[in-house]
Amino acid sequence: MKLLTPSLLCALASLSFTASAAIGEHPVILIHGFQAGQLQEKPNSDEVAKAGENYWQDYWVNKADDRIDWPSQERVAGKISSDYVWPKLKELSEKQTCANGCVFVTHSTGDLVARYILDNQANWLENAGLQPLNIVATFDFAGAGGGSELGDLAINVAEGGGIANSALKYAISLWLGEIPTSQNTGVLNDLKVSNARQLAPLPDSRVPRIRFSGDGSDFFGITAVFLPGHDDGVVASHSSCGASRSGDFNSCSLTIAYDGRISVQSRGVNDFMPQHYPLLMGSKYSHGGLISSIHNGQVTAANQQATLTDGSIIDVQTTDEKYWLTGNVYHYVNGSDVQTMSELANNLLN
Repeated sequence: MKLLTPSLLCALASLSFTASAAIGEHPVILIHGFQAGQLQEKPNSDEVAKAGENYWQDYWVNKADDRIDWPSQERVAGKISSDYVWPKLKELSEKQTCANGCVFVTHSTGDLVARYILDNQANWLENAGLQPLNIVATFDFAGAGGGSELGDLAINVAEGGGIANSALKYAISLWLGEIPTSQNTGVLNDLKVSNARQLAPLPDSRVPRIRFSGDGSDFFGITAVFLPGHDDGVVASHSSCGASRSGDFNSCSLTIAYDGRISVQSRGVNDFMPQHYPLLMGSKYSHGGLISSIHNGQVTAANQQATLTDGSIIDVQTTDEKYWLTGNVYHYVNGSDVQTMSELANNLLN
């Protein structure tokens, strides 16, 4: 069963279906997400690099060829780009790491950092007399490119605006580990929904942004009260699925629920940001769980295929299972009964 959205069908039609290279030949570059502790710690460059390595320690660190590390106390279009992203892009270009095409693997706010890179890297490198990176796709786990309503609330609390009741303060403290102040908001400003969606919203680069989305929570559902629709405890589905607008969505698909049940999703995402294609969804995978080595139930496929910019196709193998007691049919990714979301994604790259 191939459940392809109209937008994905158009994208697939616009790209060559002749694979010019084995997907496993593409180096993987990691871009981590927001790290709340850095707002107060304000780490130096060496500490940022160490934190970046630790961020992926649970699974991805040994699967990647390089990383782009950045500090959460700064802004994406500010020092994150000038002092951290640019030097790494220059190094990757000089080493020709992406000569055969790289895949960026991002988590959370790393999705937003990647979008800014995709919009600017070619100009930056060409102006420096260097070859732009050949980025064939991004794998975005729990992507925060659409912002997080928690970011808006955290900034409001930090600036003393509005009414911050005890439930809201508790939710923010669960997420950040503390109540932020106006002196240490950093990239939280970029995570505000309106700000995130205005940051490089239409990059010239036609790189497919392949999405991996969860519907669990590490915070006992407490933060979900402040997020619209279904969420992973930190970002709502409108962001992790790659929807073209923020809203109250219950799935990345119009025909499949997060738990794999095949049924009409009246609040499923039906319009996506340019080049954004949801691939895998897991009802029990939380924001952090998506990149962990812990198995959290079976996974479904919002779509069966996606095509990289070099024409290589990634194809998800699935099986439909009918539950005799209810008659409901569930659409599961083969192997997801024992493999984690990250393992399934990594298999697609090999």
